[in-house]
Amino acid sequence: MDFFSTVWEYVKQFSSTLWDSVISVLATFRITDAIDILLLTYIIYLAIKLIRETRAQQLLKGIILFAIASVVANVLSLNAISYLLQRVFDIGVIALIVVFQPELRRALEKLGRTKVRNFGVFGIGSEHYEKAEQEWGHTIEVIATAASELSKTKTGALIVCERQTKLGEQISTGVILEAKPSVELFGNLFFHNSPLHDGAVIMRDGIILAASCFLPKPQKEEHIARQLGSRHRAAIGMSENSDAVIVVVSEETGTISVAEDGEIYRDFNRDTLRTYLRGKLIPEKPDENEKKKRTFLRGKKK
Repeated sequence: MDFFSTVWEYVKQFSSTLWDSVISVLATFRITDAIDILLLTYIIYLAIKLIRETRAQQLLKGIILFAIASVVANVLSLNAISYLLQRVFDIGVIALIVVFQPELRRALEKLGRTKVRNFGVFGIGSEHYEKAEQEWGHTIEVIATAASELSKTKTGALIVCERQTKLGEQISTGVILEAKPSVELFGNLFFHNSPLHDGAVIMRDGIILAASCFLPKPQKEEHIARQLGSRHRAAIGMSENSDAVIVVVSEETGTISVAEDGEIYRDFNRDTLRTYLRGKLIPEKPDENEKKKRTFLRGKKK
């Protein structure tokens, strides 16, 4: 009975304190508080989305169990356990930074990839489109054609198209080429007996920068379908760690797939692959009327 009485008293005290806090908050509630709550809710949503289906999800369950154990220890006056758990929580922030480092890195990289030019502001969108078209326009045609030809012969291929996240760490594991892409060159690189066929080709600014590069393993490998081979897994791992677009040709089936943002999309052909890559590597061309409007505004400022 003593245990239940203690728990009941704790619950009543907690309920009373909670109700007083709610009344106090409502009495001083402002519009800025509503905005604050909405922003906090959105941040929590992003955090849940970030850790979902990763190893961080299991670690979060462990943290919740620690919190429950701490509450129980306080209720039962288990001083030694309470002291130890309090010390664990004191260093919890540092521990979380170390444990969740890959997830935090991905979140910060995504934030850092957000640039003003991506919104086409102040006429930057036009220059960005022209630069991307010059670098990637012909290359996308070559990649789509090469993937289609390799698919017909069931020749495995792994092509990484670098975007804003630089892949220097992966490039350093391969052989630097700095070659202009062609269908024939892709065929030679991925030919089964080629010295450079075992690994990924990494492309930067429309150029084949390196070949035979090793890519990181996926963080949520247990969720990947078993029929997907090592190339597909490497492609997913690379897409989890960067904003790159990775083209995969299966050696077993000849299927063309694309990995992006930790997901893999399958059953592409030459035309659909070309369309997909153009949508990802080349921004939309600004509307001509919008361009004229910006030109007029710039003229008015002079």
